[in-house]
Amino acid sequence: MREDGQQDEIAAILARHSGREGALLPILHDVQGAFGHVSEAAKRQIALALNLSRAEVHGVVSFYHDFRSAPEALPIIKLCRAEACQARGSEALAPKMEVMAKGKVRVEAVYCLGLCSVGPNAMAQGEVYAHLDEAAVHELIAGVSA
Repeated sequence: MREDGQQDEIAAILARHSGREGALLPILHDVQGAFGHVSEAAKRQIALALNLSRAEVHGVVSFYHDFRSAPEALPIIKLCRAEACQARGSEALAPKMEVMAKGKVRVEAVYCLGLCSVGPNAMAQGEVYAHLDEAAVHELIAGVSA
């Protein structure tokens, strides 16, 4: 997307959050969702709109692991590695998933997706997948990397 189109979309996101108390995180989530990352230009535009320094906005982006400053080369699958999912098999599934994902998707560990009773589970492209086993992981990777 051209930078002026990106600026317009960020302006629309900023307008949706106008007057909202504590708007920075919701704005960053919306920008990340729209573009897959929060660019330096977006950080400047957000900082100006919220009367913050670029350093303050960058500090929030760099603190939270879900925000990216550059686009990812591969799709991301977030595999829950919390205790409940471990008890349901995520620890045994994780190394197999890494092998299956090689060069197709990037696997990230997360520590709770809030679906403890139906684990192991993962999140990809905003969707949560439960009751994972090797076959389900294979399908998930194929679907996300297609």
